[in-house]
Amino acid sequence: MLRSLVRLVGQLAGEEPASPEFSDSDYRLAATALLIHLVSVDGEMNEAERERLTAVLRQRFSLDAEATVRLIAAAIDKDREAVDLYAFTSVLNRALNDEERRRVIEMMWEVVYADGRVDEFEDNVVWRAADLLHVPSRDRIALKRAIGENVARSED
Repeated sequence: MLRSLVRLVGQLAGEEPASPEFSDSDYRLAATALLIHLVSVDGEMNEAERERLTAVLRQRFSLDAEATVRLIAAAIDKDREAVDLYAFTSVLNRALNDEERRRVIEMMWEVVYADGRVDEFEDNVVWRAADLLHVPSRDRIALKRAIGENVARSED
């Protein structure tokens, strides 16, 4: 919303609008918006989720700290504008192959387990996203177990 207002003021002042770094068709923006939706579904994003989200994005998308912050900010805006998960999953389905979509679900589980527990709302969002991304239930469940076991081992 604020960015739209800034863009409008810039246009009215005759300034050329800057092209967005992450376009609406950028799979990284869609995946990050999906992750933002996921961590916000239980009411708030806690510090562990924020740190894990940032680390996952930096690693998976090979981004520096500044680009990661810009991507998260753009994704927060996209999540606020979206009425459903399809807004994100449709972009991912067009841009990614089966294995890459499976990796998105893996990223989701990594972020969910950041605080050491799986909230029922988070579990439901991953289930719906996996369904929309055509990731089979057995893969979704296997990823959940694998990530959960990794978290349990790291806590020991």
